[in-house]
Amino acid sequence: MSTDIPQSSPQPGVTERAIDAATDVSHTIGEVAGGLRAAVDRLTYAIDEARKPGRPLATVAAITREAPLASLFVAFLFGVAIARRR
Repeated sequence: MSTDIPQSSPQPGVTERAIDAATDVSHTIGEVAGGLRAAVDRLTYAIDEARKPGRPLATVAAITREAPLASLFVAFLFGVAIARRR
């Protein structure tokens, strides 16, 4: 009769599991940060393109500089119209 106890494969301890979980979270955060960075870059490019002369943001900026009070009133009315729809 043998007194040897069969050894099963060692289960990872709490420390190893915590390290694995932290590594997974770190990778996920890195992926999310990369996605956000790409989105911000695309948005920055779109805004820069819209600010070029003759484009919509350049026109709005010029109108706002010439008539700031009227522009504020129009923005207020636009906000009220959007708020009432919800």
